[in-house]
Amino acid sequence: MRLSDQFGYDLTLTDKDALAAWNETVRAFLAHGKTTPTHLETCLTLAPDFALAHAARGLFCLLLGRKELYHTARECLSIARASAKERPLTDRETAIVDALDAWLQGFPSRSADLLDASLVKVPEDTLTMKLVHAIRFVLGDSVGMRQSIERVFSAYSEHHPGYGYLMGCRAFSLEETGEYRLAEASGRRGLEFARDDAWGLHAVAHVHDMTGRSEEGAGWLENHPDGWAHCNNFGYHVWWHLALMYLDQGEADKALALYDTDIRKDKTDDYRDISNAASLLVRLELDGVDTGSRWDELALLSDKRAEDGCNVFADLHYLLALLNGGRRMGADRLLAGLKQRAQSETDIGRITAEAGLPTGLGLEQYRKGNYASAFTLLTSARDNLYLVGGSHAQRDVFERITIDAALRAGLPGDAERLIKSRSQKRGALDRFAEQRLDTCEKMHRAQEVMQDKKLRATGSV
Repeated sequence: MRLSDQFGYDLTLTDKDALAAWNETVRAFLAHGKTTPTHLETCLTLAPDFALAHAARGLFCLLLGRKELYHTARECLSIARASAKERPLTDRETAIVDALDAWLQGFPSRSADLLDASLVKVPEDTLTMKLVHAIRFVLGDSVGMRQSIERVFSAYSEHHPGYGYLMGCRAFSLEETGEYRLAEASGRRGLEFARDDAWGLHAVAHVHDMTGRSEEGAGWLENHPDGWAHCNNFGYHVWWHLALMYLDQGEADKALALYDTDIRKDKTDDYRDISNAASLLVRLELDGVDTGSRWDELALLSDKRAEDGCNVFADLHYLLALLNGGRRMGADRLLAGLKQRAQSETDIGRITAEAGLPTGLGLEQYRKGNYASAFTLLTSARDNLYLVGGSHAQRDVFERITIDAALRAGLPGDAERLIKSRSQKRGALDRFAEQRLDTCEKMHRAQEVMQDKKLRATGSV
């Protein structure tokens, strides 16, 4: 006899206590809760042959983008396959096991496709919905995220236990595809049903960021102080968003204070935490703020991750830390790895070749002060940069560096075109854009003066 989960779907599970722990695992995962691994461990202790739980654990490991966790994920797959031979799995469970297998073979895109195909048959399975969403986020596939949600949206009612989390994911996918008004409404609506949905809360913050409403965005986060207190490392990312709001308002001191007290409260080497920190320090420095010795600890941790090669988004942020922290050998090792992986016929090989490697080389040239070369390399990858994953807001650090490279290379026309393109995508000008457009105008005027023959000194006869 099979038991059913909180969404009404059968599980290859007979222990009711294990079922309770599994339901808690899923709820915590949906809310980015720090208790997710604790509940999962309880479930697997009570039901060590529960294939779905092992497969989910394997996918959780891969989403963390850490080289050593690939070994754990392979163990999870092996146990899940062995369990499936003893007790046949449901189609839904099999799809999640197969998705883990596909990613381990180097193709997370196939994982997402397998899960999406399954989701059509079990549209109310919020776990599968969230897994697809997470994988496509890692792949930078905002269109795929949105399509996945929209295919199953009509299957949900407000009484479904996962409705609020669905709305949060929908809000983020709408924001990433430029539907800012609908995104904000969806995120706010979802929080009425799932108050702990930090993802939906942060999706609304994304809307504020992209539409140049930093003061309102800061208020949104400040008025929801408990909205991410329960979170795992994702909580640091929400603090990062608040720091961006402060920086956009010219309050660099508040952003720097948040860096020390919350964003880097725990000096972890989780790539999400490193990316939060590195990208904020870059933004601060581009605004002329002295960040002191803060790069040192990021560079030390990134040096140990230079050969991970699991996630191109992570690699680029490790590289930022290594270059700015003065660890030349670590940066060289990381770039060598990018060059090697660019030859691989896997998803990460394609992403590295099309976006990761040219961006990495551009960052290297920028740090060396070769701004024209940096601009050329960074712009060559710009249209494909979404492939590295993350959000528009996260990838914006590379936009800012590219614009700064153009200005430093004496290319105000190119810088202006980039700023306007960036602003069109975002939906509004922000403080960064306004200040750089002003710089472009001053550079244009200076060039006009230099080219005005009437103003040139003439020799006397």
